[in-house]
Amino acid sequence: MYLVRETVLLFGLNLLDALLTLIWVRNGVAEEGNRLMAELLNISDVAFLSGKLAMGLFTAIVLLKWGYYRIAKVGVAIALVLYVGLMGIHLLTGLNAAGIVSNGIVSGTFAAFKPLIAVLFG
Repeated sequence: MYLVRETVLLFGLNLLDALLTLIWVRNGVAEEGNRLMAELLNISDVAFLSGKLAMGLFTAIVLLKWGYYRIAKVGVAIALVLYVGLMGIHLLTGLNAAGIVSNGIVSGTFAAFKPLIAVLFG
């Protein structure tokens, strides 16, 4: 099997993202930016977690089945880089919520990455 460690790491980051998002949203610290996930959050926590983990599980199955293809290797590498960046955002959110980091620092950090985000997702 190819990409086993990478796939397990990606799924673990997906789970951590789901749990942290749930904590931030339910405590009024942040909002869910993805419309589909926001709608699932409006339904229930279980619906949100089920949807998020179902997508992660589907991705894991695809990567484990076809991980020997070059595009899978490149794709999982890109996904891991993006998820590590997302974990940085979660860290800043948590530090801001705890009052350790000011809103100005968080806003400045996000503003610095806005052009990159626009290129990647614009």
